[in-house]
Amino acid sequence: MQEIKKIYSKRHPNIVLRTIPGHFVTPSSHVNYYLDMTLLKSRQSEALEVARAMAEAYVASTVVDTIVCTEGCEVIGAYLSEFLTKAGVLSMNAHKTIYITTPEINSAGQIMFRENYKHMIKDKHVLLLMAAATTGNTMNRVIDTVVYYGGTISGISAIFSAVNKIHGIPINALFTMTDVADYKMSAPDQCPMCREGKPIDALANAYGYSLIQ
Repeated sequence: MQEIKKIYSKRHPNIVLRTIPGHFVTPSSHVNYYLDMTLLKSRQSEALEVARAMAEAYVASTVVDTIVCTEGCEVIGAYLSEFLTKAGVLSMNAHKTIYITTPEINSAGQIMFRENYKHMIKDKHVLLLMAAATTGNTMNRVIDTVVYYGGTISGISAIFSAVNKIHGIPINALFTMTDVADYKMSAPDQCPMCREGKPIDALANAYGYSLIQ
């Protein structure tokens, strides 16, 4: 694999997306870049700036009772709730505060919320927060789960998204395909890198990547 390539947000130049060129296999596709968001999700100063930028997409008329975080975005979610509250975004919760939670993936691969978390979803306006939306498969599953538990989607935010909408809902993304112009993803049986005989560099998912020795 090649060295990390940094991409700076056009609107927020202090937010940096780190990309690693290579041949990566994800659970649903083959991609030519690993989008490394580890520091954006985990380092306090970077997570704070990501949340600040994401909050700009929402106006005071938006109602957010709960932020559902996926792919390790809980730190961003906590900061985002603070910025939304300061911006006057409404919450219908009795205590006028925003819940922050993460769905569970059980042993059967199903996305679920336990009994003690269901009240954070049922009859709540839910903002979905994820690191990356590439094919949209994961986000579709999360949306279906939130709706199943009685929630209403009030917004979707992502650090990177390769799609503009899911279920007709716009995705507010800090980085899109225009920022990573040569980003390519393909079905495993249609991967041009495989056809060219390029070996797989690593297996990747929302948690990170593992090199194939």
